[in-house]
Amino acid sequence: MNNITRLLANCTLNTTRCHLKYNAAALTAAIQLRGKCKVVVKPAPGAGQQFRRTVHYPEEYTVAPLKITHLAGRDPVTGRLVAKGIGGGIKQKFHWVKWVRDGPSEGPPQEERVLQILDDGCRTAKIALVGVGDELKYILATENMKVGDIIKTSRVIPRIPVRPNEGDAYPLGALPVGTRIHNLEKNPGYPFHLIHSAGTYGTILRKFDDKVVVQLPSKREFAFDRICMATVGRLSNIEHNKEHIGSAQRMRLLGNRPRSGLWKRKEGKHGRKIRKLPPMSLATPPPKKKEEIIQLTLNL
Repeated sequence: MNNITRLLANCTLNTTRCHLKYNAAALTAAIQLRGKCKVVVKPAPGAGQQFRRTVHYPEEYTVAPLKITHLAGRDPVTGRLVAKGIGGGIKQKFHWVKWVRDGPSEGPPQEERVLQILDDGCRTAKIALVGVGDELKYILATENMKVGDIIKTSRVIPRIPVRPNEGDAYPLGALPVGTRIHNLEKNPGYPFHLIHSAGTYGTILRKFDDKVVVQLPSKREFAFDRICMATVGRLSNIEHNKEHIGSAQRMRLLGNRPRSGLWKRKEGKHGRKIRKLPPMSLATPPPKKKEEIIQLTLNL
């Protein structure tokens, strides 16, 4: 009753039309006070926001493993569950991949040496530790990349397309038609946005004006600017999509939560238990009719 009285006290009565004009702030306060609830806007999954982990990036780039905070599908601010399929998982080390391959705009290309190839638990593809001058950085490893390989990076677009090797980074306009690429810039000057998953690649189909048409792994075709940078080759770990899980515990170790309660073995179209068929049996003939007993009523 106190809540209703407080609500009516904040309302203005219009005698001509006989209706109440509610104060939105007072109404919200009354609802919160009565139900003791907290109005929280629950975020929707997607839109570039991840709810699996939070990476604590330092101010400067480093090749040392970074600290992470596991979210398990919850919002980092409110703590409410957003993504139900995330949970568990073993601790992983996060390596900061440098998404910009910057080379000289004129003259010979810059040469870099592959020092180490290692697995990253936070990504599907393998990563490679690359050294150039006094700088160390991580990049995504290609399918046939090995320790000791020399890769090149350049922003020069020559009149005749170059003959690149795996791991080389060139503008789209410098690569020949039919080249497999990954780590593609969506817009010139931005970090590499596209084609990061294990075993994926894009294909350069044709060129027109100042555009280059690339077929992405989704088989969709997009026209990019000819000065957009891309890395040559197919990404490593091509057998990732054929990896055998083997058990439910293995799925939990990967950080995936089971869809408990949504599937039952003995119910539903795909849930009936499959039983072994019974053995063969003979089709028996129908039983014969009993012979009727004839009773004679004539006196002999």
